[in-house]
Amino acid sequence: MNDVPWSWGYGTNGFTDHPLPAALDVMQGEGYTAVALTLGHPHLDPFASDWRARAEAQAADLRRRGMRVVVETGTRYLLDPVRKHRPTLVDRNAEPRMVFLRRAIEIAAILEAECVSLWSGVLPDDVSIDAARVLLDERLLELCGFAAEAGVPLALEPEPGMVVETVADALAVRARIGHPAILGITVDLGHCVVVEPDGVVGALRAAGALLRNVQADDMLPHAHEHLPFGEGVLDLDAALAALREIDYRGVVAVELPRHAHAAPALARSSMAALVAAADATAAPSAGGDSVAGGPRGAVASSAPGMSSRDATPVTTGGSGPGGGPRESSLHSALPTPSAPPTSDRRVMHPWTARAAEDVRADATRAARLFASAGREVGREPLSADPFAPTADDAARAAIVAALADSGADPAVAAALYRRGDDAERRGVLRGLDAIAAPAPVWRDAGVDLVVDALRANDTRLVAAALGSFAATHLDDHAWRHGVLKCVFLGIPLSVVAELDARADDELAAMAARFAEERRAAGRAVPDDLTLLLARERA
Repeated sequence: MNDVPWSWGYGTNGFTDHPLPAALDVMQGEGYTAVALTLGHPHLDPFASDWRARAEAQAADLRRRGMRVVVETGTRYLLDPVRKHRPTLVDRNAEPRMVFLRRAIEIAAILEAECVSLWSGVLPDDVSIDAARVLLDERLLELCGFAAEAGVPLALEPEPGMVVETVADALAVRARIGHPAILGITVDLGHCVVVEPDGVVGALRAAGALLRNVQADDMLPHAHEHLPFGEGVLDLDAALAALREIDYRGVVAVELPRHAHAAPALARSSMAALVAAADATAAPSAGGDSVAGGPRGAVASSAPGMSSRDATPVTTGGSGPGGGPRESSLHSALPTPSAPPTSDRRVMHPWTARAAEDVRADATRAARLFASAGREVGREPLSADPFAPTADDAARAAIVAALADSGADPAVAAALYRRGDDAERRGVLRGLDAIAAPAPVWRDAGVDLVVDALRANDTRLVAAALGSFAATHLDDHAWRHGVLKCVFLGIPLSVVAELDARADDELAAMAARFAEERRAAGRAVPDDLTLLLARERA
């Protein structure tokens, strides 16, 4: 039951008909060794006059039980008896929420909790999305400082319908506020069915080392409704395999907030489902590792509605960990954004050269090679420049260029992008830059992928999308919006290929409007905007 690197837990928001000690008794009786404690009625009131004494007593009880704890802050009507969850971090007046979250951090410190989990909020009618992001960033920065002083990690949870809806959104927030170490990510496995474009496996791999907290439940793609395992379409086996791959060691807590009427029975059936899925994904005693270090047969991604059992297993071999010594020299470097693809060559890594030849001979080998590139050649940046290509970016770019040179169908590269994790998608985009003269079918497919990348909020993905391929082939409208997205996400404009050549009066006018919105929201205008505003002034 406990042969996993994480701890099984259950959320108290699914035990609201039980006093907290009785709920913990039931959880322990079913084998749970952790609890996700939602502050507020009916369990631990954060605003009670004796909240500190209650928290200290609860901490002693959890130590006696040997249970880990995460603090959840999703109480529905704690702050407003009429408006559920309001106010949030994106409301104009969020002070009640800020007071609550600071108190949650204080309680978490007493409980020695793994983290405090929090979310952004639904966009209010009277706040624009840009203003909401400004408000969210400022408030998270303040909370990060408070949490750092208390020594309590925070975990931002993407929620369907909220400003931060996906893991990519959460990563973008972290990037905008400077990647604070105290701020990690919560992933609800069920949410991934509803909103994550790359499914639960893609979301977990994107969160990676930043994953601080996992909520476990099932869902159907069309509704944000927490369901018992087996009543939705979540691929639980694939999710737990992904947790093994990223070496997650925190709490995995069942969250069924609308099923308190059947809490004891669901605690039992949920544990049975979790244990069965964990056993199904347990690493064998012999045989190789998967690309991310988990059990053989784990997959690179699992899109909504797609089971990992339907995908091609990913395995590795050759040089690198588990397959002999790794070559230390860097392979073919990618061109700088403004340089032609043949410039600034470094020695090609032997693995990369072999991989390129392999896909020229057989394009179906690309998926396996793409997944193993990071382990085989490393992930070191190729220069000190911001958002510089990495070693595995360059390896994957060489594979994409080889596919194009050999006349392969661009659908192969599109599949690598659609099914890949963040690093693999970047590799495809870098590969487009490495194609010296793409055929029309590759050009059209590449434009579609670049446009898709520019819809994301992953700063590294957006930066990779605006290389030489985009400079040459992207239409003016999409390119201008890509440039402004860089400014909004805090990506230096040095990553944009051919910026001086393509910047025009319309881009300058758009920059001026954006600068005015920043000033109206009380935010400083980014330095990079001055590069674009200079043309407007002229």
